[in-house]
Amino acid sequence: MKMTDLEKHVNQPGRAKLVKDVRAKIKELGITYIYFQFISVTGRVVGKGIPADHWERTAEKGFQLVYGSTANLFLDRHNNYIGYGPEAMELVGIPDPETFVQLPWDKRVGRVFCTCFRNREERVNPGGHLTSDCRGNLRIFMDEFKKKHGLELRVGTEPEMMWLTKNEDGTPSGKGFSKPFCYHIDQFESLRPVFMQVIEYANAMGLDMIQGDHEDAPGQLELNWTYDNVLRNADRLSTYRQICAQVAREHNLIACFMTKPFMGVSASGCHTNMSLWKGGKVKVNKLGHKSLPGVDGVFSYVEGGTNTFMPDTKDMQMPGKIGLQSIAGIMEHLPALTALGSSTVNSYRRLWDQGFWAPVYADWGYQNRTCGLRVSAPGRFEYRSVDSMHNPYLLGAALLKACDEGISKKMKPAAPESRNIYEAQKAGKDVKKLPLSLGEALDRLAEDEVIKSAMPDEMYKVFHWYKNDEWERFLGATTQWDLDTYLDCLP
Repeated sequence: MKMTDLEKHVNQPGRAKLVKDVRAKIKELGITYIYFQFISVTGRVVGKGIPADHWERTAEKGFQLVYGSTANLFLDRHNNYIGYGPEAMELVGIPDPETFVQLPWDKRVGRVFCTCFRNREERVNPGGHLTSDCRGNLRIFMDEFKKKHGLELRVGTEPEMMWLTKNEDGTPSGKGFSKPFCYHIDQFESLRPVFMQVIEYANAMGLDMIQGDHEDAPGQLELNWTYDNVLRNADRLSTYRQICAQVAREHNLIACFMTKPFMGVSASGCHTNMSLWKGGKVKVNKLGHKSLPGVDGVFSYVEGGTNTFMPDTKDMQMPGKIGLQSIAGIMEHLPALTALGSSTVNSYRRLWDQGFWAPVYADWGYQNRTCGLRVSAPGRFEYRSVDSMHNPYLLGAALLKACDEGISKKMKPAAPESRNIYEAQKAGKDVKKLPLSLGEALDRLAEDEVIKSAMPDEMYKVFHWYKNDEWERFLGATTQWDLDTYLDCLP
């Protein structure tokens, strides 16, 4: 009898040894409890907690949770559960032992990411891959891309976020901790107890932290870690968000990843730098640990190989052939990609506030921050219309699909724009804008079969349902702006 996707995953070569390695770490570190977690449609971390004594049984059999957890188990505005009703089966979550690590803020607790499958008793495709599992989808597409092109997508993210204060009663004050002075060490220093705690926890969970600074908005910091393959980087961004939430609890602050909580200052972007590589080796980076507080996979980074985005002509600014083809693929699908990179109603506050280098225009150039895509250094380019609320698993899968089309069809991008895009327009250049509302972006996504293929079957259904409901709720809501503008007006 043919094995199911679930059975293939559990019995993949080398996994049995990894399961034993985790047991050894549990014993070595004194871990008594484990968070088994996966990623919802919005990038939220969901899952279950299970005592460590049950590790082997859970590693083989998994745990069950309602399908609707992939949509945060939220109701739409008509009081229907998004994606799946109460009559649906329960998914099976199978832990990926290579992601096991200890939580540095409570060393009794471990964490492991999981892959989700359809229930074993489903009448249709029992034990099949659950297509609303965005993390599982990304792994599949990453492996398919590598098999087809012999290339690996490596990604580095720049997550900006804000540290906000609270009132005495614990409610949000609506204020950032520090002043909005970009790159000022004094303002960076004011948040030193916070970011040093973040860095300590991050290094303990496998993030090789490389730099940081104070950004343009009140309480806004950006901390960066070493780039890696697209899946591990997405896991690290999810881990970073968890770490910031914990540090906020310890310092009585709010770790705010909302795109634009304040008008008149910069929003929180999450520029995504990418390159495609051949070869390379995975190496363990101990990050100063004598004994790793987790398995090797958490602390592994891919190094070396051939960067196919590097210039292959005398023009040291122009990316290589594969880089240009990838740029062309992404440029072709920028409108639909915007629904994933700028995935909330609030995201578009960032794009409308154009005085702060907002990537509004569907163009590309060298070191040109007025374009949606820029070559940020030889060998990589930066997708700019991404903010800190995005789901990196969905975006990563979509970027793979766009690059695949560009390479497969040998597409060529238009000439790069070196001028400030606003000056180029004054000179007569016709440049298309990116979608400037979530509703418009969702419409562009609905028309784009290539990007939709990154969200197969139930994934697109869940995403569209969730985000369309978010947009409709916004359209149906009376806001403070409405009251300020119309309350005392007579027709």
